[in-house]
Amino acid sequence: MPQIYFLCTGNSCRSQMAEGFARHYLGSQWRVASAGVEVHGLNPRAVAVMAEVGIDISQHHSKMIDPTYLSNSDLVVTLCGDARDRCPVTPPSVERRHWPLTDPAAATGSEEDILTVFRSVRDEIDARVQQLARENEQ
Repeated sequence: MPQIYFLCTGNSCRSQMAEGFARHYLGSQWRVASAGVEVHGLNPRAVAVMAEVGIDISQHHSKMIDPTYLSNSDLVVTLCGDARDRCPVTPPSVERRHWPLTDPAAATGSEEDILTVFRSVRDEIDARVQQLARENEQ
């Protein structure tokens, strides 16, 4: 069974949303996980904007990169430059992709302004994961 790993700095927003979408679109055909180079806790705004599209990530939790899972993955997707730059070395058999996404946790302004950034990043992740699922249809 193919295995995918989504990595971000704190495993609180982008990688959690990517994991949620991948579980939704790839289903039981893939092992799906996410992690961070640090642990920042699950961002409640990420949970809220995912719930808006019918995907529940409320039971997810922030985790550090598992070197064994990383080394055994078929695909590793980094969702920020920090994770790309700090990700441990992977074997040549592991495909690596980088999706440079805005950090929604760094958004400022009113609550609605911040949620707008979260929704924009969510929608970009949604489109990228759907594309990934289409590439891997049997």
